[in-house]
Amino acid sequence: MKSMGVGAASPFKDQLHSLTKKLLPWTIYAIFPLAIFRLYFYPLQLPPSSTDQLPSTSSTIITSSASPTHISSSKEQERTEDTPCDYTIGKWVHDKSGPLYNGTTCGAIKDGQNCISHGRPDLDYLHWRWKPKECGLPRFEPNTFLQLISNKHIAFVGDSMARNQLESLLCMLATASVPNLVYHSEENKFRRWNFPSHNANLSVYWSPFLVKGIEKSHQGANYNKLYLDRVDERWASELNHIDMIVFSIGHWFLHPAVYFEGDSVLGCHYCPGLNHTEIGFYDVLRKSLRTTLKTITERRGSKSNGNGIDVIVTTFSPSHFEGDWDQAGACPKKKPYSEGEKQLEGMDAEMRKIAVEEVEATKENAKHFAGFRVEALDVTKLSLMRADGHPGPYMHPFPFANGVAERVQNDCVHWCLPGPVDTWNEILLQVLKKWEGPSKRGE
Repeated sequence: MKSMGVGAASPFKDQLHSLTKKLLPWTIYAIFPLAIFRLYFYPLQLPPSSTDQLPSTSSTIITSSASPTHISSSKEQERTEDTPCDYTIGKWVHDKSGPLYNGTTCGAIKDGQNCISHGRPDLDYLHWRWKPKECGLPRFEPNTFLQLISNKHIAFVGDSMARNQLESLLCMLATASVPNLVYHSEENKFRRWNFPSHNANLSVYWSPFLVKGIEKSHQGANYNKLYLDRVDERWASELNHIDMIVFSIGHWFLHPAVYFEGDSVLGCHYCPGLNHTEIGFYDVLRKSLRTTLKTITERRGSKSNGNGIDVIVTTFSPSHFEGDWDQAGACPKKKPYSEGEKQLEGMDAEMRKIAVEEVEATKENAKHFAGFRVEALDVTKLSLMRADGHPGPYMHPFPFANGVAERVQNDCVHWCLPGPVDTWNEILLQVLKKWEGPSKRGE
């Protein structure tokens, strides 16, 4: 048998090549449906992707079934406690769901802020929700809030805005558990409610300056007296029985006043006829907050004095009078300002800035106090955009029942309940959830 030379064609290779060309297409046609069948009934078990898992940080927002989870970007998913959600930047978006409670059924609302029962006909102001730019703000969860304050005493201290915020919170919590009014002073400036389901207490303390103050009266001097170096003991004397305190002040500092440190007069604000230096009220507001936060740090900041205390400072809530408040000023707007339509400036911006700066300074000074936490509840900008949310003429029942009067007094300072102030407490809940996350007090 002759050997085949290098490069000569092999008949066996030719036959194999021919057979392969014929069978290969049929083999592919047979394998393809089998692969589809295998994947359909037995899908591959791939390891979870990092983008499918929400980070387990205290600042991650997970909504309830009442509020669908919304994740705007991977940046939000990667948010950590060091970079919490910035609730100050955002816009008001229309929301068909409306508020949690009805102003006609909640018994805790001050009469002048119960706009529904007073006959306000336009109810669109109830259907807006605050949407932060880079994150979501879940709807309020009353059961979660009650669990977080179980066996605790939460005190709202300040002027009528503190009361406005407290009554909003009471109404939202009452949708899950009915509170009992267990104490009230004769003038209702000091009240306390108890939620027996969670042994939680909510109180309000009237203290429009936080520091010691003597309010003007019709019989006496037509100006307030403020003692900037000492706190108001009407609330401070009960610090040992308070677990969290929420401050809200600002509007009363605009009134005429004389300011003291010790027995010395520092100056005054709008006090014609008195031989005192006009010093305005910005520095006075700052001194009042500084004295207040310093006193709390000294009395309750150390763990050796108990379990510590949490402090929230709600920033200034702007008014929306169009015209002078005492000369037929009104707030007739029927919808929120759109983004960029209303700027935070002037007095509103300065009052907010003072509160935020004093909170940050207190944080820095109190780092060695493990039992003390403080946060600014920054609501100034989102409130500035809601000129439609005030009682206006409906601070009185049915003000136009007998026709349009020549002059109707308007309330463009406080907020209708339900109304925009409910958003403050939605953000407050997120602060509490963050505090009770992985980075708890003292850990």
